[in-house]
Amino acid sequence: MFAALILFMSVPPAAAQEIPVDVELVLAVDVSASIDGGEVDLQRVGYVQALTDPRVISAMLSGPLGRVAVTYVEWSVTQRVTVGWTVIASATDAAAFALAIDANPIPKGGLTSITGALDFAAVLFNANGIEGTRQVIDISADGRDSRGLEEEVAAARDRALSKGITINGLVINPQQEQTEVEGVKYDLDGYFREVVIGGPGAFTVVTESPVDFARAVINKLVLEIAALDGFRPAGNM
Repeated sequence: MFAALILFMSVPPAAAQEIPVDVELVLAVDVSASIDGGEVDLQRVGYVQALTDPRVISAMLSGPLGRVAVTYVEWSVTQRVTVGWTVIASATDAAAFALAIDANPIPKGGLTSITGALDFAAVLFNANGIEGTRQVIDISADGRDSRGLEEEVAAARDRALSKGITINGLVINPQQEQTEVEGVKYDLDGYFREVVIGGPGAFTVVTESPVDFARAVINKLVLEIAALDGFRPAGNM
């Protein structure tokens, strides 16, 4: 099962006709130094649990085409594709994708570059051999861009939006970011809504504690993959 997955991912996209799917989804996961090893492990476990959860699998298989395409990216100041584009059309496919995530070593974290993560993720849709009805970047973070330039993050977001990509956010432990600078209170949830997410029905999901992570990921994936009856939440959840 696992060998077959790797074989599929190794086929050059140009060698095959584009595969139609309901959604192309980039899972862009923060592994920057601000996230300690335990939290990185927790994210991995959360995504593995979510991708094999019956509710998420049902969402993946319930669209008009009955399949989605997913890739898993880990990022800090640099980015890497941990698991390449994979078409999920069955519970077996979902389990194999989750196994591939779990099998990879966890990279060393660096600074938090949301700008770099968005630009990197947006390019992944190009010539991937897949044609999705929707294209979505699902980006998680536990802090703001380390360079502190909100206009650069917003510009990266706008570059993705100009390609028709929707960006949803997963905010990790936002209380860590609730600080005051020159009398102005900054919070990560508000920051995401202001400069990170965008596109039709874009939304954020907030995890208030590490133990809440898997539940938050499950709810988020169901919402952004299924889009049941055309419903798309707006703003924060």
